[in-house]
Parts: sequence; C-alpha cells; structure tokens
Amino acid sequence: MISCIFSVGVASAEAGSALTVSVLKYEPVPAEIGQYVDIWIKVENTGSGKSEDLSLKMVPEYPLSLDSEANAIENIGILGPESAAVHKYRLFVDENAKQGVASFDVQYQKEKNGAWVEETFELTIGSAAFDSKGNVQLEGNPSKEPEVFMPGDTGTITFTLKNSASEYSVNIDGKDFDTNARVQSATLKGIDGITVASDTYYGNGILGPGESMTLTYNIKVDENVSDGTYYLDFSTIGSSHSYNNNWRIPLKVDSSSVRIVPSKPLKLENGKGTLEFDVANIHPNSLSSVSVKLEADGVDFSPVEYFVGSMDSDELFTIQIYGEAASSDDTSPKKVKITTYYRNGLNEHEEVIDVKDLQLVTVEESSAFSPVIAVVLVAIIAGAGYFMYKRRKQK
Repeated sequence: MISCIFSVGVASAEAGSALTVSVLKYEPVPAEIGQYVDIWIKVENTGSGKSEDLSLKMVPEYPLSLDSEANAIENIGILGPESAAVHKYRLFVDENAKQGVASFDVQYQKEKNGAWVEETFELTIGSAAFDSKGNVQLEGNPSKEPEVFMPGDTGTITFTLKNSASEYSVNIDGKDFDTNARVQSATLKGIDGITVASDTYYGNGILGPGESMTLTYNIKVDENVSDGTYYLDFSTIGSSHSYNNNWRIPLKVDSSSVRIVPSKPLKLENGKGTLEFDVANIHPNSLSSVSVKLEADGVDFSPVEYFVGSMDSDELFTIQIYGEAASSDDTSPKKVKITTYYRNGLNEHEEVIDVKDLQLVTVEESSAFSPVIAVVLVAIIAGAGYFMYKRRKQK
C-alpha cells in the first residue's frame, strides 16, 4: 500500500545541484503496533550538477526504532543531475504505542564530514486488522461552508462516510464474514497556504451495512493564496489494509466579491440629489449581509449605510442614496469612496470598491408655478379687457 508522498526540497551548496528528500511509501499502512514497518526514502537531485558523496541517516522517534543501529546510515555516493536513489529502512513500532501519528527524521550529508541536514516526516500507526468485509465509501460530494473560499477565510469541510454493504454477511471461499465496517482513522491533510485546523479522527466503533457517519474539519486559507482550485488529501484507515481509502478533495479559492457601478452620472445639483448604483455579486456562491457605504468630504449621505442583505451569485440590485452638500454654494469636485461590507460564510469582509468623482453643479431654478401664473394673468387681463369693452358699449 502506497502512502501519500511527503517531500522537502533542499538546495545543495554545490553549484547546480538541488536535493529533494521524500517518503516514497511505507508498508503496511497503517503501521501496526508491535510490528515492523518498511519505509522507502527517496532522494532526488533535480539540479544540473552532481552530488559527490551523499549519505542518508534515519533518526526515528518513540514509538519508532530502527531494526538495528548499524542500518541507520546509508552511503549513496555520487548522485548525478536529474537522477534519484531509493533506500528502504525497517522500523519497529513499540508494543505500548498508541494509535495516531508518529514522527521520524531523515538526515542527509552531501559530502563526507559535512553538516547533516534534517527533515521530519510522519506515518500513521493503527490497530490490528479485522476480518469484517464492510467497505467505507465517501457518499456524495463533501459539503463546504463557504462553498467557495476567499483568501483569508476560515470554514469547514464535512464528509459523509457510508458502509456500502447491503447484506449483514458475505460468504467468501466457504467462510462467512460479517459486513461491518470500521473507520479506525480519518485524516484530512492541508497544503501550503491551506491549513487543516482539526486533528485526525480516531474511531473505535463500527458501521453496520448501509449506516453512515459525518466528519467535519476546520479549514484556514491564508491571505496570500492565489485564486484557483486546490486539492486536499482525505484518507481513511478501514477494517484492514485492503479497505483503506484515499481521496483528493478539491477546494476552490476565489477573491471576486461585490461589484458596484454607478447607473447614472454621479452629480448633485445645487448641493443635493439622489445617486444610483447597480450592486452585483460576482462571487461563485451567495454572500450575506451585503451593505454599501459612501463617504465624501463635505457631503452627507442618507442612508449612511445602505443594507442590501443576501445576494445570490450573479444577482443584481439597484440602490439609491441621497446626498446633500454641507454648503449649497460649494461646487468643487468631490472624491466619493465606495465601501462594501459582506459575509462569505461566517467570514466578515470589508472592501473599498472604488473612489469616484462626484460633481457638484449649479442649475437655474425655474418656478414650478410660472405657467399657471401666466395663464391666470392672461385670464385676468382678458377678463378686465372684456369688462371695459362691455361698459363702453353700454354707454
């Protein structure tokens, strides 16, 4: 059974050479308490120059120990460019060890009497194998909260594990076996920039045919992680080595969020007016508690913060915010800062979307009653003229 490959790259002092040390595999997986485990160490020269006299050294930590101290150091010798060497070590797992994760160090020396460079690796220690033939499978897609992370977000990934057996027993080569399933351990491993904050799950119970269980792991995405799809390793140790599983779990990181665009010119007439914006959620999943705030020197806005609420992906919302300058005589252009607040999952975000120019213009105000007054005056004049004409006619 091949484990995940752990590797650490180390640049050699020799010009053009670069060494990478990794655990190619270990067997059995998990390493069994009170038994030996074989570990294959791979050292690779990825540079253009050769390493003249390379040596490897195994330095295990309790509960691991070497089968013989004489086997601790292995001299590889010359390791040419673009070439690799593999050496197998045998370690013993102490009988009093607890199931979990054990560490061991691998040192390398690029030349005789040179300094040793040390790197640390881990392997999983499990319990004895069981005869149960139930197999645990990943049911559906893992659920993520939030569905798509942003840089700096924390959240969760939840897995549903199900015993795929449908009968309570199975006959193999004339022998009956139960179809219970065990999850002795379940581990989610992070990568650079994405940290799994939850420990490995260790279980002692069983899952009957068709039964399932859920496991949730906390995730932290660093602020400097680039947009893209990343893969985390989710591995389970089952009833026996043949029932171990390993899945690659995709996790998306996308920094896109809320876009705010003026839907008409940013202008206040005679020091006041209504500004209109289109607010769009361009993030791949829903955002909640979306709000917009405008700020400009010498201008008051109402509402001070416009609350939009929840927005589905690609949803568009039009908002209007009233603005009034402190002085109606002020016609100098203003810089208006547009800030949005929102939540992705439980993560609160504050983002300055843009800084726009706000124009303050003066316009001639015409009386709204002028046409009416004109009609009335015409009527009065006409009436007066008719009255004068009538009186003259009577005379």
